[in-house]
Amino acid sequence: MKKILATASLVVLVTSSFAQSGTNSPYSQYGLGELSDQTSGFNRGMNGLGLGFREHNQVNYINPASYSALDSLSFIFDMGISGQLTNFKENSRKVNAKNADLEYVQAGFRAARHLGVSFGVLPFTNVGYDYSFSGTVNGDANNTTYTNEYSGSGGLHQVYLGFGWEPFKGFAFGANASYLWGNYTRTVNNVFSGSSSTNLMRIYTADMRSYKFDFGLQYTLPLSKKDRLTLGLTYSPGHDIGGEPRVVVRSYTVTSSSQMSVIGADTLGGASLSHKIPHIFGAGFAFNHQNRWKVGVDYSLQKWSSLEAPIYESHTYTMRSGFYKDRSKLTAGGEFCNNPMGRRFFDRIRYRVGASYATPYYTINGQDGPKEISVSAGFGIPIINSANNRSILNISGQWVNRSADGLIKENTFRINIGLTFNERWFMKWKVD
Repeated sequence: MKKILATASLVVLVTSSFAQSGTNSPYSQYGLGELSDQTSGFNRGMNGLGLGFREHNQVNYINPASYSALDSLSFIFDMGISGQLTNFKENSRKVNAKNADLEYVQAGFRAARHLGVSFGVLPFTNVGYDYSFSGTVNGDANNTTYTNEYSGSGGLHQVYLGFGWEPFKGFAFGANASYLWGNYTRTVNNVFSGSSSTNLMRIYTADMRSYKFDFGLQYTLPLSKKDRLTLGLTYSPGHDIGGEPRVVVRSYTVTSSSQMSVIGADTLGGASLSHKIPHIFGAGFAFNHQNRWKVGVDYSLQKWSSLEAPIYESHTYTMRSGFYKDRSKLTAGGEFCNNPMGRRFFDRIRYRVGASYATPYYTINGQDGPKEISVSAGFGIPIINSANNRSILNISGQWVNRSADGLIKENTFRINIGLTFNERWFMKWKVD
């Protein structure tokens, strides 16, 4: 119990590490930001697949019913990091950006017969971008130039506690209860040439605190002595998450290279304004052949289109519909391990691959945002030494393409590294 409490304390401490954004995408300025995959190391090798997976030695957050399959002798601690390089292309112009991020920290153990428990912290959305463009004011005899600067940071994070229970053979259900928190700051700065020019800065902010629930079901159907099929269903209810978005509008002139003189500033917003998260539905299956071959398909639907969003326009904030649209995502993938219980090292390596297609959840000036195509491949490498032969190093590479007609095209290559510590904390030793 002392070790469990120590691990829980570590999870709380690392939440401060999520202050750094995990994205450089200008698309993260829309909606609540870039949506996180919320998957762990073994899922990421299959591009996020996992609604029908029941792993005894991995924490599968995306379907809490899977916690009931956790090994009775183990305490599992899993954490992951990522690094990515993104190429942005607009017409003939190309720009590269890179960043790294602590992705998640999770733990899981079996609390009682057929009852598994998990807790951890992971991101829900990410906001992070910084870009600008310049031009000349049309019809101005003095050839006044302008620079529009856009920057943003923040995101939503969640700390959760969940359980999964298998009341009778083949059927399991579970739930995650999460505390959702975060904020964003988005700045638009319009700068004009000339010491007497009046510049304009707008700072959009919101600070959100709320809850989130996720429910999951799994049903395993034996097909033969060696084969079984697991069906998985998930649901997360949507609701208001508050935030009271507001904007500070500030006009100023630059008096020197390091100072500015503020002419006026107004703060606009209101308690009636709020952000929302949608109802989310998921369904998938996984076919398992003798724990060697595992293949599956997942589909998720996020019902954003019925939600209103707080929009600042015509010098005021209003709740407006038509900004969001339903998001669908289809993922297929699988895993192969020649002999999970074998003595040879290479027989126990897990080879993974996956691919996904996803639609956007927001519009940009009335046009659909970018669609997303992604593929991944990775390995689950066993860590074998004199003290432990159950831990796993999960490494995967992922390529993500986002594109839409007339908008910026993104190509991202991401490396994911997850380390799963699997310790036999609950083994009862016997002395003859």
